[in-house]
Amino acid sequence: MHLHEMTWPRVGAMDRRTPVVIPIAALEQHGPHLPVFTDSMLAGEVARRVHTALGDRILMAPMMWLGNSEHHLDFPGTMSAAPRTYLDLLKEMARNFLKHGFRRIVFLNGHGGNMVPAQQALFELRQETRDDPTPLLLHATYWAVGGSGKPMPELVPELVQTEMGHACEWETSMMLSLHRHLVGEYQSLPPVPFGRPFLPANRAWITRERTTPGYIGTPSAASALKGEQLFALFSSQVVSLLERVIGWDGVSWDG
Repeated sequence: MHLHEMTWPRVGAMDRRTPVVIPIAALEQHGPHLPVFTDSMLAGEVARRVHTALGDRILMAPMMWLGNSEHHLDFPGTMSAAPRTYLDLLKEMARNFLKHGFRRIVFLNGHGGNMVPAQQALFELRQETRDDPTPLLLHATYWAVGGSGKPMPELVPELVQTEMGHACEWETSMMLSLHRHLVGEYQSLPPVPFGRPFLPANRAWITRERTTPGYIGTPSAASALKGEQLFALFSSQVVSLLERVIGWDGVSWDG
């Protein structure tokens, strides 16, 4: 079910165990070859496929396209909510559904910069509702739902990258599959390495410290076929996760 197509009485009559899926993404620079709305378009396609697979078994909210993109603000076209503003916004979105009696809420994320704020938002909300044993509050980034965030080689055998970058082989491939006409010249772009950001420590960074052109990875290796394979893989993994949410017994930790 799509929330934006429903009347309030129809929403009010729903089983409150129905998972509410809230897609969240971003509007930010994606190198010299991809549109600034890339994250939202890709997450939107994953959400579309998930909804097609699950239908009335989930309630799909509209895409929240404004994300936490502060690290990209040196690149024109980027729009961002400040981290605390964004965190509070996500908390209130989830709180609205809790107010209306829904208890299974999933942020389906399509932007790396949203991960920490979304997890913190749900963590804070759970502390604030600690006397209620019923909520299941989840954050899931679509390319990492399968576990490590690294597709199995036998499923996408031609991939050069082993992890998600930015405006990279993976995202460029998915955009070639979804909206080829929006992809600029990518075949001649040289690889931008992921770097070694002082691991195992966690270094704070901004995007222009890591990349001058605005992408990270190997977009020149992209293809529409890889993009379709990635979409199929990621959407099936999200469907599997939501099947677990649908079947949750309301008590167990592991689900």
